[in-house]
Amino acid sequence: MTRQIFGNVAMAAKPARDLWAAMKNGLRCRCPNCGSGRLFRAFVKPVDRCEACGEDMTHQRADDMPAYLDIVIVGHLVVGAFVAVESFTNWPLWAHMALWTPLTLALSILFLQPLKGAVIGMQWALYMHGFGGEQDWPVGH
Repeated sequence: MTRQIFGNVAMAAKPARDLWAAMKNGLRCRCPNCGSGRLFRAFVKPVDRCEACGEDMTHQRADDMPAYLDIVIVGHLVVGAFVAVESFTNWPLWAHMALWTPLTLALSILFLQPLKGAVIGMQWALYMHGFGGEQDWPVGH
């Protein structure tokens, strides 16, 4: 490892991690490091350590980003589909409600876990939140 200078701080350069491979592994709900271990122990609860390679996953701080991405993606899909259907048909309001409400809920639930996996993969690949061995900033700084 080489040393790099950022401002007044000398930091050890870390080997590059493949961002897209890590995010793809996360989308598949697999460990961003090895791609074979499970990333989640429950619906959106990550494992503490990868069962295959032992990578520590307690550093992840996905917080609300997966939910925001979920809203943006599902919103674009559902609104786009709604506009397309509405431009070719003349459905009553109850028919729209019967289709779009359950579809929105189903897509939101379906996309949430893979999106959280991709965010964790991004954090791992970019050495964020302790994935590089250092601690996050102390609280209050």
